[in-house]
Amino acid sequence: MRVLVSGANGFIGRELCPRLEASGWTVTKLVRGAGGSPTNVHWSPESGIVEPEKLHGCDAVIHLAGEPLAGGLRWSAEKKDKIRMSRVEGTRKLVDALLQLSAPPRVFLCASAIGIYGNRGEETMTESSPPGTKGFLVEVAKQWEEATTPLAEHGIRVVNMRFGIVLGRNGGALAQMLPLFRLGLGGKLGSGSQWWSWIALEDVIRGILFVLGNDALVGPVNFTSLEPVRNRDFTATLARVLRRPAFFHVPAFVLRAMMGEMAEEMLLASTRVIPQRLLDSGFTFSYPECEQALRAAV
Repeated sequence: MRVLVSGANGFIGRELCPRLEASGWTVTKLVRGAGGSPTNVHWSPESGIVEPEKLHGCDAVIHLAGEPLAGGLRWSAEKKDKIRMSRVEGTRKLVDALLQLSAPPRVFLCASAIGIYGNRGEETMTESSPPGTKGFLVEVAKQWEEATTPLAEHGIRVVNMRFGIVLGRNGGALAQMLPLFRLGLGGKLGSGSQWWSWIALEDVIRGILFVLGNDALVGPVNFTSLEPVRNRDFTATLARVLRRPAFFHVPAFVLRAMMGEMAEEMLLASTRVIPQRLLDSGFTFSYPECEQALRAAV
């Protein structure tokens, strides 16, 4: 069985590809530009697939590629265009190429994000909850998932993997938090009452393998832990794990003044999400508690 993976050199992809191979899959990587392994498929999200002939024979596709959300203190217009283009247009180009194949893959697992729910306060959300109604990340995530619709209309099993904050070594949000927390400069953001929905990287990898092999799972699937936590509890737990204080509270107005829209949607938004479809399908989490996941990651 052959699987095509985009974003294979990213935070999740680096861990996923060896696990796929250990599970018996032959992994082909979708990469930008030329060079590297001759078995790679080279592409440009802007212009589409460069070598479509190498897509033949793929049984599954796991599409993880996307411009990082962080980078700089604020989202510039250029950064927002890169975020949208890499997710929405990149997915559309890949979907178009796959539909041109005489034998397209049977399953397409596409990254998405719980940002699709928006800032919802105390509301608890599952996959049956409607998307949010406003916000840059809401609109990007909705368009990102809509870009996979043509595959579903052609009978291909499509799963939109809505990732929460992924906790793991050497990448993701935690890598950006650790330097300050290790210096004892961490603390809650804004009121600290906002809900953060997280998941351990190990459970992301296991979850992807689980979904890949479960034909009953179609459409949105939340990749979050069983226990969302408030920001103030997350930061206190991280400080405790690192044996450092966490006294540096950053008020919301300071974050908004420094980071603008990015602070509002990434740091201050409250998104309390439950992985209902994974639970109903029998998936078990290796790290159901936040402190477990943080200790494993650091």
